Amino acid sequence: MTTTPNNSAQTQAAATAETATTAASATKTTQPKNPLHGFTLEQILNLLLAHYGGYPGLARHIKLKCFSENPSLKSSLNFLRKTPWARTEVEQLFIRLGLYQQKP
Repeated sequence: MTTTPNNSAQTQAAATAETATTAASATKTTQPKNPLHGFTLEQILNLLLAHYGGYPGLARHIKLKCFSENPSLKSSLNFLRKTPWARTEVEQLFIRLGLYQQKP
């Protein structure tokens, strides 16, 4: 049996397509269990600010300078996007409070 280059290319393309489909379906099935799915960082921060009545209330629960010293939405988002440990703190508080149950 002789393999032509054309058949080999078709086989590789089919394998790649199958892998992409499997990865996409795996992502779709695991996302519904992710409480952060569908929320942007800005939405999360706004919900936390609304829950705690602004930056002073949020700063009492998460000790970050971006919440206590001259806070703004833009600077807070900037800091959280660049600092993974701080973003994790915010996301964990969001989940603990159950705010993810409010639809975005």
